[in-house]
Amino acid sequence: MAATTAPAIPANPTAHHVASLLPKLQDVDPDIRYMSLNDLNQMLTIGHPTFISHDYSCCARVVEGLLHTLNDQNGDVQNMAIKCLGPFVNKAPESILCPTFDKISNLRTDNAVDSSVPALAVRAMVVALPRPAPAVPRSQKVQEAYSAVSRALIPRLVGYTVIPTGKNLPAPPKGMIQVEVETGIDSNALDVLVEVARCFGPMLQEAEVEALQKVTAEVLENPRCSTVMKKKAVTALSVLAPYFSDALLSSVVSHSIESLRQAHLTPAQRRLYLTIFASMARSIPRKFGPYLRTLAPFVLSPLSEQELDQQNEEAAESDEGRDPQVEEVREAALLALESFLASCSQDMTPYIPEVIDSCLRFAKYDPNYAADEDDDMEGAESDQEDDFDLDEDFEEETGFDDEDDVSWKVRRGAAKLIHTLIATRGSGDLLESGVLYEKIAPALLSRFQEREESVRLEVLSTLAFLVKKTGEISSTPSLRRMSSATGPPISRKRRRDSSFSSERPQFSLSNGYASPSTPPPQGGPQVSLSAINPQIVQGSAKLLKSSTVPTKHAVISLLTDLVTAQHGGLSKRIDQVIDPVLDAMKSTGGTSGGASVTNNALRIESLRLLRVVADTHSSKVIEPYLAKIMPALTSVSKEKFSKVSSEAFDTIQVYIKALTPPRSAGSKQQNATYLQQIYETVTQRISAPDTDTEVRQKAVQSLGLLIGRTPGAQGSALLDQQSRLAGLQLINDRLRNELTRLASVRAIETIAVLAQSSKEFTPEWVREVSLELGAQLRKSSRTLRGASLAALKRMAVNPACRENMDDETVQKTVQLLLPLILLDQDLHLIGPALVIIGSFANERPQLVLSDEVINAYCFVAKMDLSGAALDALLGSLEIIGKKGAGKNLMRSLLSEVGVNGNPELVGQVIGILLVAGGDSVGVTLADFEAELKSTTDEKRRCLALYILGEAGLRMGPSFPYGPDMFTSYFSNSEKVSLAAAVALGRAAAGNVSSYLPQIQSSMNQGKQYLLLHTIKELLQHTAAETEVIKYSKQLWNNIITASQVEDNKVVGAECIGRLATIDPAAYLPQLQAYLSDPSPTVRGMVISALRYTFSDTDPSYDVYLQPSIVPMLTTMLNEDDLNNRRLALTTFNSAAHNKPDLILPHLDTLLPLALKETVINADLIREVSMGPFKHKVDDGLELRKSAYETLYALMETAFARIPISAFYDRIQAGVGDEHEIKILCCLMLTKLVTLAPEETVRRLEGLATAFRAVLAFKPKDTAVKQELEKLGEHNKAIAKVSVIINKTFPAETTAEHARAWNDYWEWARKDMATVVKAAEDELKEKDR
Repeated sequence: MAATTAPAIPANPTAHHVASLLPKLQDVDPDIRYMSLNDLNQMLTIGHPTFISHDYSCCARVVEGLLHTLNDQNGDVQNMAIKCLGPFVNKAPESILCPTFDKISNLRTDNAVDSSVPALAVRAMVVALPRPAPAVPRSQKVQEAYSAVSRALIPRLVGYTVIPTGKNLPAPPKGMIQVEVETGIDSNALDVLVEVARCFGPMLQEAEVEALQKVTAEVLENPRCSTVMKKKAVTALSVLAPYFSDALLSSVVSHSIESLRQAHLTPAQRRLYLTIFASMARSIPRKFGPYLRTLAPFVLSPLSEQELDQQNEEAAESDEGRDPQVEEVREAALLALESFLASCSQDMTPYIPEVIDSCLRFAKYDPNYAADEDDDMEGAESDQEDDFDLDEDFEEETGFDDEDDVSWKVRRGAAKLIHTLIATRGSGDLLESGVLYEKIAPALLSRFQEREESVRLEVLSTLAFLVKKTGEISSTPSLRRMSSATGPPISRKRRRDSSFSSERPQFSLSNGYASPSTPPPQGGPQVSLSAINPQIVQGSAKLLKSSTVPTKHAVISLLTDLVTAQHGGLSKRIDQVIDPVLDAMKSTGGTSGGASVTNNALRIESLRLLRVVADTHSSKVIEPYLAKIMPALTSVSKEKFSKVSSEAFDTIQVYIKALTPPRSAGSKQQNATYLQQIYETVTQRISAPDTDTEVRQKAVQSLGLLIGRTPGAQGSALLDQQSRLAGLQLINDRLRNELTRLASVRAIETIAVLAQSSKEFTPEWVREVSLELGAQLRKSSRTLRGASLAALKRMAVNPACRENMDDETVQKTVQLLLPLILLDQDLHLIGPALVIIGSFANERPQLVLSDEVINAYCFVAKMDLSGAALDALLGSLEIIGKKGAGKNLMRSLLSEVGVNGNPELVGQVIGILLVAGGDSVGVTLADFEAELKSTTDEKRRCLALYILGEAGLRMGPSFPYGPDMFTSYFSNSEKVSLAAAVALGRAAAGNVSSYLPQIQSSMNQGKQYLLLHTIKELLQHTAAETEVIKYSKQLWNNIITASQVEDNKVVGAECIGRLATIDPAAYLPQLQAYLSDPSPTVRGMVISALRYTFSDTDPSYDVYLQPSIVPMLTTMLNEDDLNNRRLALTTFNSAAHNKPDLILPHLDTLLPLALKETVINADLIREVSMGPFKHKVDDGLELRKSAYETLYALMETAFARIPISAFYDRIQAGVGDEHEIKILCCLMLTKLVTLAPEETVRRLEGLATAFRAVLAFKPKDTAVKQELEKLGEHNKAIAKVSVIINKTFPAETTAEHARAWNDYWEWARKDMATVVKAAEDELKEKDR
């Protein structure tokens, strides 16, 4: 009753409130004691930080009360007392910490059953104390906490005073760990040691680290200590290791080696040392790596052929058989090697052959199973009709009957080691040299018959990983692009597609128009994979017929990776896998929750396999099996479990592409039947009220694809007109529903782009849909706005849709587009909007060109457009001009825009309208010539020049003026002369034979800088290429000569690069020769020039670059001149982005040169005096920025080939570099979370330290606004990465081994709450 009538906890407790609770801790009723401790805990938690710190007497009584309750007979009371210690030590004065540690650690738990309570209590205190944080100044509280740990706790752990205090104090009693060593009873004292090292490791003095290491070693070497204690000691050693001095680490390693050399070393001791090595390699890879030269032979020794033979002989002679401890030693050795490879891969390079031999030896190690090893591969090659040879144990899924057999752990360890070997070395030498396929792959294939399921799953996972790696390495960007023969004629210069050209060829490719076929193997790994493809398929088919659900899931995943990696590969053997895969997809499995989840995962994986098979094989390959596949797919799509049915619709979409022309030639009646089944299933799922939202969205997209892929006469034989119109109406209805709106918009886009005739739609449908899409343009969702505009653009561009629109629809649609231009001012949306307006203007120019539209054009003309948006603007203006409707628009452009916009862009706009409209626009060329001659206003003169230049480009030889009109203004102001130079270049591009000879002769008479700009402009226009080649030799010499002047170097480099793209056979060798020029200026110019040969050329140019690109890049990256080296990195960046096919095979040569430049070079940092102040200038900063930009580019194109450990080292280091590099590294880390999740988890501790150092930086009071803005920007970037990591790895970031990350995240959420909250909000907004 007393507990129930107790007063509520006060909001601001005082020492008096605490004191009033203490007598109740002695109460005979355990419930009273428990509730009093609970109240005490709440008071200590919510109380002011100093509310008891000044009342020593009260604190002493609290300690006495807690000591009493720690020795309680009731376990719940003890646990609550331990819970109270955390908040107590944070509120208590420093003077009471040492006595508290001393009393609790000496507590005799006579009344308690659990002897580990004192250690648990001390551990709770250590964890709760303020601890040092990286890059944060240590507060007085932290210093006091460490002082208490150092003076009171560490002596209690080790049994003697480590750091002398100078006072004549009595010797501490026997250490807590010493008692454990003597008694062999685990009292959790080692857990206390681990927490001391984790929490206060950075503050521990060398003598303390040595003392803690020594007492840990005593536990490891004492035979009385249990296995559990020794495991804790290994953990303690790995946590202490980062704070070892070099001498101490050397001593520990030397002692381990001496122990391993002992003649009477037991298997248990040997295993222990191997475990220690593995743990330390993970803990301190950089410091531990150099010792592997000495240690690796001791780890490899238990795995040697000699030792295996010796132990086999001993086992044969012994009556007791094999010693299980020997198998555990082998498992420990394999795990140690796995740690070495994962953490110290470079140091393990010399031992790779021995590691591979060990893997192969023990992957098949099964001494208790009588099977002929020589028959391993025969099983894989046997006739496919045979049943899989599984012994009874395999079928019963119970493992081996003999409980003492632990050889499966060795086999599993070998498979895991192979997986790590592929992960660390599978991006380079071992894969390219064929070792992985010559040795490793056959060994994995032979273990498909493995009887222990955990091992079998590891084997399948490892082989799948190898196949996936091969696919990543071999999947060159050129293969991914799969250039289409339907595109424009191939030219060496990169072209930009016109916004108004038919977009059907490109879009149809994305919709699976081209029937795929397996490409021939590219390079060694792909050839090797093709060679073992039959064995993989055969072995997989047998496993699918008779194995467990997890094994089937792993096998189907392997087959999916195989098909993906080879872009096909099942053409000749698909019959072996289709039936078992369909069976797996149909199976419903057990009724229990776990069985259901496992079975659904199997069904989803089966659907993915069916999808990639249809996606990567021609329709002829899958045609014979459609009678089985299609009913199964339609059945699974009705599954209640949404993830399965959603996956089914993704797969159905691929089969729709496979069943429709041109992939499936002709309109086969059977295909029509299948498509009708799909149609009925899709419409039923869309209309059903109980359909999950995601499934309904996928069904809508499937319906859109089905209707879109069956247009015209051929399509009507596959899907009748009545079904088609009903389907269109259904999509129209779903367009008005919030949940299915986006899916409907995308379905409409698919239908619109593939439509062939206006008769495929009803006019009402087109009009309603157009206006509804227009209405979506004002919605808040950017994704919906973009998708709606894209669909509307497809409808406007395709005549089949556009013909069904009446004047009212067009007028309303145009009105709905105007806010995108006038209000949103989003360049990504302005381009498509102008394309739509231009398409409508092609047929209804007078209707479209209202005053509002003309104002919109004037508004856009004042913006700084480029790329696709500029092309769209110019294309729509050309249409308006040709239709003779440009007069009012021209008048508005001249009066409202004129000199108010960018003269160059406005000149292009007016110039194209002038030429396209001719006499209909109300002004002529002569008017602008007169304006040029009469005006004295600089802006008007520039505008006139740009207009005339654009007109010259468009009119070609019919342009009535010569070069003199432009060169006569070369002596004017800088802006006018530059405008004249650019205009001259544009006019010259339209009439090369008349202009270029005169330009070349003028170069010898001065004005070289302006004429280089002219030539640059001329060379940018593809239409002039053929004519320019006739004059290229003299032009090359003139450019080289003119570019020797420092001011001309940049523009000269661009001219040289562009000329080399026009005639590569003549000029690429000359560029390579100039890289050896003694003048750094010439070399720098050539390095810059090469950048244009990468960025402005298409794949047909690669044949000229291939022999020289790597030697040239190697030469320039080894430049002595700092500025040239920076330019070289920019050029390498361009090559990696634009010519990855040429770069990737040689990345192991080029990447180290880029990585080297990311390291801060102290020699390039100098101190500059500015008045009374001195500040440091880093001349290497720009070089490092270029290096990091190059690494970022390589992530996009070559990540599979990058050595992840070295790469991640530099990214992590970049977080602490200058502002721009910080931001770039945060971007890369965001990508690495997805691309390299395992490595990211492994780096959590290092990332936490680096992030905290950045966020904890406090600017000076005198910091200027720019510095504060930079600080805010990179703090926000760090916070965003932190949020993403925490969200992506919720289990790993909260795990015990990620303590450093947890501490950092708690600190960031508390001390940097505003920044973290802003980052979270921004990411949420982005995800919408």
